[in-house]
Amino acid sequence: MSNPHGMLFVATNVAPEDEADFNQWYDHEHVEERVAIEGFLSGTRYRAVAAARRYLGLYETASQETFTSAAYHAAFTRQTEWSVANLNRMIDPMRRVCAVTHRHGRGQGAHLAMLTLPAGPDGAALQAWQQHLQQVPGYISSCLLTPDVSLSTPLPRETHAHRPMQSMLLLHCADETACIALADRAAQAFHADAERYALSWQLTRQEISYE
Repeated sequence: MSNPHGMLFVATNVAPEDEADFNQWYDHEHVEERVAIEGFLSGTRYRAVAAARRYLGLYETASQETFTSAAYHAAFTRQTEWSVANLNRMIDPMRRVCAVTHRHGRGQGAHLAMLTLPAGPDGAALQAWQQHLQQVPGYISSCLLTPDVSLSTPLPRETHAHRPMQSMLLLHCADETACIALADRAAQAFHADAERYALSWQLTRQEISYE
């Protein structure tokens, strides 16, 4: 694919005393602000089931060029006080801007398995493995995220010292049982660490136009 979609990946923890306001901000300001930017297609929130960071946000874009656009950079010049406060509440955040490749299947499920790959996977081997998933009950879709080093600038409280840019395999599943099974299979196949999340909610670009 010559011009793959882009994906902004943001995972973080937040202190218990800040969670209520953090989620209000995310759900009622931040996601809509980002999805309203030209080139953004959707913003999706997940909560950890078995993962190091409690919250995960995935923002899909028409291409990685969206993250170099004037509209995207303008968003950082007009951040609200609420945004600044909550960005600084993030604990051990991780921000990656990625290319989305090796898509297989269609749609998203209620559960997500995310595997951090120790090395870039062999494309043919990954595609062959994905083909076998088609018959697995509960499997919905999968894709590969490959971070762009230059675009993956850190969040305010993200460490600058050690930021490995490893590819991530996403597996969308219909239920938790399927997610556990597929995460285990993928972890063995790719010698990777697996984390699991449950879908919280999603906003699409199309929905913003519903007035």
